[in-house]
Amino acid sequence: MAKHINLTLQVWRQKNAASEGEFVDYPAKDISPDMSFLEMLDVVNEGLIRKGKDPIAFDHDCREGICGTCGMVISGQPHGPKERTTTCQLHMRSFKDGETLTLEPWRAEAFPVIKDLVVDRGAFDRIIAAGGFVSVPTGSPQDANALPVPKQNADLAMDAAACIGCGACVAACPNASAMLFVSAKISQLALLPQGQPERYTRVRDMIAQMDAEGFGTCTNHAECEAVCPKGIKLENIARMNRDFIKASLSYRPATGDGGGTG
Repeated sequence: MAKHINLTLQVWRQKNAASEGEFVDYPAKDISPDMSFLEMLDVVNEGLIRKGKDPIAFDHDCREGICGTCGMVISGQPHGPKERTTTCQLHMRSFKDGETLTLEPWRAEAFPVIKDLVVDRGAFDRIIAAGGFVSVPTGSPQDANALPVPKQNADLAMDAAACIGCGACVAACPNASAMLFVSAKISQLALLPQGQPERYTRVRDMIAQMDAEGFGTCTNHAECEAVCPKGIKLENIARMNRDFIKASLSYRPATGDGGGTG
C-alpha cells in the first residue's frame, strides 16, 4: 500500500469580492496519494465542518476534466504542476510528504472572487453570447459526407473545440488576457463551412465583448498555452487576429437599404 502523506495548505480565504482576503494555514493529514486534489480538499473540509468552521469554497462539477469548472492556482501554477491536467484530475501522488501548497483563486479583474477559491467566470459566457455560435438555419441533419471538410481543417477545428473554458489561460497571463480562450471559440467555427456566413461579425463582436469585460491584451508571453489543460495552441490567436484585421478593414454588415458586404 502506498504511504499516506501529510501536507500544509496555505489557502486564500475571502468572503466576497468586496472583502479583503488572507491566507490561512490548514493541515491535510493522512492523505492517500491516490486521491484527486479535490478529494483531498473534501477531506480537509470534512474536518473543518466537524470543528464547526466554514469549509473552503472551491469550484467543481464533473470531476472528469471535461466541464472546465474546477480551477485554482496551486503553488503559482494554474491547475497545479502536471501538464495538460485539470485540478480535478490532479492526483496527490504529484506531491511529496511534508510539502506546503499555496492555493489561490484565478487572479483577474474580469474574474471577481465570489468566495475563497471561487471566481465569477460569467465574462466567458457573455463573450460566447456575443457571437460564439452559428445562427443561420441549417435545415435537417445531413449525411456525414454531404458537406466536405478538408481533414486539416476538421482536425484544427476539433483541437480548438477541446477548450473547456476553465480560465487557466487568463490566470497565467501577466496581462490577464483571454485571447487564447476567445480565439479557440472563434477558430472552431471559422475553420468549418457552417461558420463562414457569420465569420467576420463573430470575430468583431466577440473581441469587442472581450475588451468590454476588462481582459488584457496578448503580448506573446505564451504562458496561456503552457498551462492550458487541453493544449490549445497559440496559432488560434494568430488566426483570430488575421480575421479581425480583415473584418475591420473590409467587412461591412448588410443594411436594410440594400447595403452589401465587402
